[in-house]
Amino acid sequence: MHDAGKVVGGLVIGLGLVTFPIWYDAVGGAKGPQPELVTGTTEKACVEPTDWMRENHMDLLNQWRDRVVRGGETTYTASTGKAWEHLKLTGTCLKQCHTQKDKFCDRCHEYAGVTPYCFDCHVTPGGASALAAGPRTAGEVD
Repeated sequence: MHDAGKVVGGLVIGLGLVTFPIWYDAVGGAKGPQPELVTGTTEKACVEPTDWMRENHMDLLNQWRDRVVRGGETTYTASTGKAWEHLKLTGTCLKQCHTQKDKFCDRCHEYAGVTPYCFDCHVTPGGASALAAGPRTAGEVD
């Protein structure tokens, strides 16, 4: 029991080191400059409000995938009441709104330090600009 003070002190120091990033951000750690995003769209509004999309777009895309694959649905009705057709990343988001993937999606994902697996399948060989060529034939991955 003579080392109890050392053990408690070591635990306090260890806990402080482990939680340092949290405390640093809470007290005033500055974020890096946010990326300049180019939407490349003529749409006036996103599928859902911008703040909501920043936090939840990945969940929304997963829901779309499940609804299309498991339920055969192709329409999404937004919270505003607007109906969006073609529930797929390349049919809605990259074709109608974020036509410059490298200047919107990629910049934000790099800033956030994420590597989404969405783009393993949902990118055409020519990138988002190739979507303007029109619909693809059955069997092509989008």
